[in-house]
Amino acid sequence: MQIGLMEGTIRRETLQETLDAVAAHSIHHLQYHLSPGTSLTEIRRELDARQIKISALSGTYNMIDPDIEKRHAGLRMLRFVAEQCEPLGTSVITLCTGSRDPQSMWRAHPDNNSPSAWKDLVESMEKALEVAEEYKVTLAFEPEVSNVIDSAQKSRRLIDEMQSPYLKVCMDAANIFHKGELPKMREILDEAFALLGDDIALAHAKDLDRDGQAGHLAAGTGLLDYDQYLGLLKKNGYKGGVILHGLSEEQVPFCVKFLQEKIDAL
Repeated sequence: MQIGLMEGTIRRETLQETLDAVAAHSIHHLQYHLSPGTSLTEIRRELDARQIKISALSGTYNMIDPDIEKRHAGLRMLRFVAEQCEPLGTSVITLCTGSRDPQSMWRAHPDNNSPSAWKDLVESMEKALEVAEEYKVTLAFEPEVSNVIDSAQKSRRLIDEMQSPYLKVCMDAANIFHKGELPKMREILDEAFALLGDDIALAHAKDLDRDGQAGHLAAGTGLLDYDQYLGLLKKNGYKGGVILHGLSEEQVPFCVKFLQEKIDAL
């Protein structure tokens, strides 16, 4: 496993200066957000010059948005991202499964647990997987308590129902503890990896100070058991980037040191 960073955590005036600042922390993996009009040739050239690899591109949109036109727009955006994967040397796109909340896909809503939300998710995912198959990319959705897929069990159900080699998981251990579940952290993490360990395409690293919608702290500053989390990633054969996010640039040195010491001790 190698430490990675969410692009945008460190920003400078130019791409070259930004990537120099990233590389100065010995970070060689990025999860990247693309904007239309970006020069892929320049990005790839500057990444390669610093031996930085794009672990994944971000393709997140609300897959169960109550506004169906917004879902269609999200799918068009996903196709745009898929087109950029090969030129940038990656084959993974991250997704969230979304929420019925009309204002925010990151906010829980009681209708997320409804049969209609599951039906809409399956329909959206079927369309997304058609894009994935066309471009031969992996869609890595992230289970999180505020979304329709809010547990390892539902993640397993979706993967089994879709029956696609192009659907995997982005594992973020800080996002899977519902209210009242934090005391069962070890049990819940063990179960999550038992169900999903063979289907992890990307791993995230942040932290939490309570359960519920709370995974917004920098890695190493909260309550997540990183010895267990990273140990389970290793046990399940994960060898990719562990992407730090939810942190400020000022926290990068601490988080990199914290994570590297944990990885080295495995």
